[in-house]
Amino acid sequence: MKAVVQRVRNAKVIVDDKLVSQIDSGLLVYLGVDRTDRLEDIDYLVRKITRLRIFRDENEKMNLDVFEIKGQMLVVSQFTLCAEVSTGNRPSFDAAADPEMANRYYELFSQKVAETGIPVRNGVFGAHMHVVYENDGPVTILYDTSLRKATHCQK
Repeated sequence: MKAVVQRVRNAKVIVDDKLVSQIDSGLLVYLGVDRTDRLEDIDYLVRKITRLRIFRDENEKMNLDVFEIKGQMLVVSQFTLCAEVSTGNRPSFDAAADPEMANRYYELFSQKVAETGIPVRNGVFGAHMHVVYENDGPVTILYDTSLRKATHCQK
């Protein structure tokens, strides 16, 4: 699974010119499900993202997680995160999970986040969405469960 996590002041999803979900301060999470992902990957990402300390404390240090600031999470399914672009100019989405699996994992991810006490809102799976947000920082964190044992970025 791949996740792009952004610290936002607010975010909303619009489908067919209608507001379908919105949050105030919190996290915007774009979630991509790969066909080789496992259920353990959901638990791993939920644990990492809900405990991600990227909100400022009273000393202006990034030391608080989304629960501690009473924030919310907007989760948007995005299969394009699974694109393969190493050859040619057109992305290949062969690595992306089929829609049934992707939707199941997407819904399970959101459910498990909600079980932690963090209010969760969602985009519309499979829809063409307009995601509007105000990035705070900006702070953007990338997760890729296939790289869990890989080393950090090279300097």
